Amino acid sequence: MVHGVGGTSPETMLEDNRTTRVTGDATANIHRRTDDLADRPWDRTGPVREAYIWCNLTSGNGARALWLLLLPFTIVNLAHWMRPAAPGPRRSHTLYDTLVRLTALSLTVLLVAGTCVVSLDLLAWQCAGSAACAERVAWIEPFGPGGGWWAQPGRRLALAALLPVALVALLWGLSHRTWSAYESASPPVRSRPDGGDRAVLSLPGFWYGRALVARLRAGHVAVALLTVAVALLAATGPHDRGERGSTPLAVSGWLLLAATAALACVVAVQQARHGRTEEEPDERPEPPVTRLLPWGAVALLALVVVHTAWSRPEWTATGRHPAGAGAFAALTVAQGALVVGIALTAFRLHRKARDADRGVLLGLGGACVAMLACGAGGVLTGGVAQRIADWLDPSSAPGEPGAAIPGPPVLLSWEASAIPVLLLLVLVLAAVALAHVRRVTRRLAPGVRDQYPEERCEPLAERSDRIASAVARASLTDHAPALVGWISGACLVLGLASVAGSATGDSPSLAAADAPAALSFAADACQTLGSWLMGIGVVLLVAMGRRAYRDKASRRTIGILWDIGTFWPRAAHPFAPPCYAERAVPDLSWRMGTWIDATGGRLIVSGHSQGSVLAAAAVWQLDAATRSRVALLTHGSPLARLYGAWFPAYFGPAALRALHHDMPRWRNLWRATDPIGGPVGGSGPGEPAVDLGPLPDPLHYGRNLHRPLPEPILGHGDYEEDPAFAEERAGLFRALVGAPLALPEQPTADPRAVARDRP
Repeated sequence: MVHGVGGTSPETMLEDNRTTRVTGDATANIHRRTDDLADRPWDRTGPVREAYIWCNLTSGNGARALWLLLLPFTIVNLAHWMRPAAPGPRRSHTLYDTLVRLTALSLTVLLVAGTCVVSLDLLAWQCAGSAACAERVAWIEPFGPGGGWWAQPGRRLALAALLPVALVALLWGLSHRTWSAYESASPPVRSRPDGGDRAVLSLPGFWYGRALVARLRAGHVAVALLTVAVALLAATGPHDRGERGSTPLAVSGWLLLAATAALACVVAVQQARHGRTEEEPDERPEPPVTRLLPWGAVALLALVVVHTAWSRPEWTATGRHPAGAGAFAALTVAQGALVVGIALTAFRLHRKARDADRGVLLGLGGACVAMLACGAGGVLTGGVAQRIADWLDPSSAPGEPGAAIPGPPVLLSWEASAIPVLLLLVLVLAAVALAHVRRVTRRLAPGVRDQYPEERCEPLAERSDRIASAVARASLTDHAPALVGWISGACLVLGLASVAGSATGDSPSLAAADAPAALSFAADACQTLGSWLMGIGVVLLVAMGRRAYRDKASRRTIGILWDIGTFWPRAAHPFAPPCYAERAVPDLSWRMGTWIDATGGRLIVSGHSQGSVLAAAAVWQLDAATRSRVALLTHGSPLARLYGAWFPAYFGPAALRALHHDMPRWRNLWRATDPIGGPVGGSGPGEPAVDLGPLPDPLHYGRNLHRPLPEPILGHGDYEEDPAFAEERAGLFRALVGAPLALPEQPTADPRAVARDRP
């Protein structure tokens, strides 16, 4: 039994307060009823239940809420797996994956650049260079214009570089620690997928991303440190090459800049050439360039810091950091170009794919999600920068006449002004969704009572409306692609408009100062409101994360998208949250294989919600002989409704049909009121049906002698309480016992130990 999103306890799953862990650790484990430990399972006439508990892989203490600050990295990693399922040459597939990895690399640059805006620009350059701001902030005053040795901007910048370097070191260590705990879990050694046209998820190396994440981590750490180096060189360059500059310092600056560009090119080539290897577990040792890249960047950054801190007595800091305006505009344009490239490549693959495996949004789901990742990164970066600027200069808006500091780059102010426009679009889409729910509710309500022909009670308008409304709300899941498409398209248009507006050099309120009063007021209101919304968004993200890991109901609300995002291996961004499936899928595959080897028994794997995805992925990893002794029971499963639509190359109709062909004993339960689960299809001509549903929900329309109280609408939960669950599980058990089975492979464990365990 494999639970779904939100987690549960083994006592609840096994319906017994006395349970014992039979294998696993504190993070993920398998429990059995204590009473079942005394008997040898193969001597029993009925099944023995075991519960696999994996919720600690995704939840845990409240500190994990900080992962939400890396949400853009999670989103862009999803884009890698949304490639359309197109046959043919791998050139387009490789191009798609490369563009996604480069987009992920740009998000790392954006994160570090945003940190540099706070530390190098706002603190060391603007506030410490302004007597009015330095006097207001006590701990900055010693580094201000009258601060003696620290009065030189280069020395302040060298000291302020510690903050982005510390952030990079934190991400480096965190990625390495999670990499050794998740990506390094050993895959099943007995897995021998069938030959022929195999599903991608059946490949032995799919759930073993150790080598790839190591290469990605090296490249992203290097480019993050190079971003800090470029920010420092961009500050010293204009002075050193100016009339009051020094020729030796100018030459050394050019040499350091050339070395930085060369190392950045090495990183880009490394990211483009090295993708995932899934045919076999990638056990190759790290190439020398992977090991040397981060340390080469560290050495280069150390030289840049020394160059920056070199004495320049005549140097003074005025205005904004020299690199602020051009760097963010160039980065935004580059991200837009990468997203457009992803969209064109995906559409080409979409046209080559089979009709059933084309996915959502004409194959552009990955491009839309990549655009959302870039937008989320911009919001987080701009939100932090805007709030720090307001904190340093609370008397007036930064950048306005009379302000103590100019404030963050102008582009961030234009992006902030776009937030209310985007929010207005979201409100319009929400209103459309609400109207859809009401329209569908009115259409379905008259026929709800007819779905319970065996009951004799009269129709109740309120009861029928409530059930119809649950069905209508659940159907909104099928319209999510349109929502994503509209928002991502708006993000692309507003991002490019922000770049064009920032070319004037003025913030939106200043640019519209000479416009009519109404337009000027609207520009000023959008800038102010957007600035606050950016900052509030960062705070709300952390608050929601902490609440989600403390409150089970809140976790269920946002846990769906979170668990989908962290289900997939880190194939694009190494700083994304770790992939729990790289631990959970090998756990389940090992347990199924070793159980059958040791006992010659049979298994029914029951998975709910996300647990059904883990169960299916684990079954894919089994060889034919072991799989012939396994049955699959899924309920509330998003295999086709979410995963098949958004990830057609891995869970599309062709893949699910192939799984059913290899797993004829598979049943799937679903309800029309379930917003997550749905039918999985997968039945070919002449094959038994997989799906059973829609199951009645609620189980009874009205009150009766046996059910004197109204039955609840269960939606996505409590499938085990439906009589159909017990019936289908019993049917699978009978089918397993009576079916001819293929001979299993020889056990990989010690034969003497296996002999002692056999009856």
